[in-house]
Amino acid sequence: METLVQSASYLFDLGVIIAALAGVTWGIMGGALPGISPSITMALLLPFTYTMEPMSAIVLLASTYIGAEYGGSVPAILIRTPGTNAAAATVIDGYEMNRQGKAGLALGISLYSGVLGSLFGLAMLILLSGPLSRVALAFTPPAYFALGVLGLSVIATLSGENLVKGFIAAILGLMVATIGTDPVTGGTRFTFGSSELLSGIEPVMIMVGLFAMSELLVQAGRRGEAERVTSRPRIRFPDLKLARRLAFPQSIGSVIGTFEGVMPGAGGTIASFMSYNEARRWSRRPEEFGKGSPEGIAAPETANNTVAETALVPLLSFGIPGSNSTAILLGGFLIHGIVPGPMLFQRSGEIVHGLYAGLFTATFGMLVMGMLLLPACIWLVNRPRPYLNAFIFALILSGIYSIHNSVFDLGIMMAAGAVGFFMRMLRFPFLPTVLGLVLGYLVESSFRRSLVLSGDDLLIFVNDRISLGLLTLAVLFIAGSLGKRIYDLARRRRVEAFSQGSEARE
Repeated sequence: METLVQSASYLFDLGVIIAALAGVTWGIMGGALPGISPSITMALLLPFTYTMEPMSAIVLLASTYIGAEYGGSVPAILIRTPGTNAAAATVIDGYEMNRQGKAGLALGISLYSGVLGSLFGLAMLILLSGPLSRVALAFTPPAYFALGVLGLSVIATLSGENLVKGFIAAILGLMVATIGTDPVTGGTRFTFGSSELLSGIEPVMIMVGLFAMSELLVQAGRRGEAERVTSRPRIRFPDLKLARRLAFPQSIGSVIGTFEGVMPGAGGTIASFMSYNEARRWSRRPEEFGKGSPEGIAAPETANNTVAETALVPLLSFGIPGSNSTAILLGGFLIHGIVPGPMLFQRSGEIVHGLYAGLFTATFGMLVMGMLLLPACIWLVNRPRPYLNAFIFALILSGIYSIHNSVFDLGIMMAAGAVGFFMRMLRFPFLPTVLGLVLGYLVESSFRRSLVLSGDDLLIFVNDRISLGLLTLAVLFIAGSLGKRIYDLARRRRVEAFSQGSEARE
């Protein structure tokens, strides 16, 4: 209660308010640009914080993180391009709703769920930072390996009707994740003598290529006027009936987002995909997922916005940045001589309380700025398709080029677009590829480090209690998904046999 009272006193601090609103506005704009990740959006502001007051500087960077995580859903819904890695799950149903002329409602659900997830994450950050951070520190390399396997187990339910194609797509993503420097020996792998590949391939390049460039290639091959979006240029929030329906998937996203956020290295991408998977598993309308389900937007958006808040738990309590974005925020702390860790709350308690107040202000600022900025985005999508495609293409090229100012990155993105085009033609799913790409490094590095610690004894994964629990959950997920698939196939055959028998009797 004392923490809440002290934090509330900073809600009326003009410096905190200005920094929070400026940060969340810049974050939404940066997250909405394909190829501009939250960490890049924050890094662009970092030089400007040198001359700012410490509290305002920290609030500015943290608010940018919050806004960027939400902003990634805007291009995911409107142009099928995830602005951030965590928004890849939003593409599935968000873009389908857009094609059905419901872009305003899809964006409204995304904004509504993002605000709820951010508020829930902030509450967890304030109330449970100590216990949750201790749980995060209990994770060992075997536990992180099991966590990655648990994430990969979702592939069984993301593969559509063809499980073999889903696993092939996942292996493709895992192969790309091995490019670069070996995480244990430091040797180079699959770089073919290119210095640009030493650090591996950024997942956002592959995602933009698979989702956005392949879509442009498909549309370029169509004759006549492309399909137009008919949504009115205004945000539509869910009514009371739809809000009640979305409450359960939002609860799933909040819980998974909290769990994933406090573990360094997990991140919003895993939380989004797991939330989407669980929301579909427990939904009363699972057949609508992938075809424009509002629940398919609410669950991942709540999750990744919850992660944006709870990811600060290990940073503030132990000085451990769990992602690129929190590493940038750590740099902001160090610039002003503030060292996050156990002594932060005693030595610089006012900074922490100001940060809490800034995050609260930024959450409601996200709501206001979203309502002001998103109608213009919907209006833009309703422009003639050739002009829009040219604009999207230029936006993609400029966004990817800005990551490292490298033409080589553009080549990687274009190659991924070509692969995505042929995957579309052959009906391969994209999501297993994205999941394999994101989780590949975590699974490989944790697995090999575990073997180094155990002297190549595989029993280390069973002896570790957390690892054993997560691996058991992964087996249950796969078994449940396969069982449901077999049941659906048997039921479909019975229906077909019954239909054929009825036709024969007639």
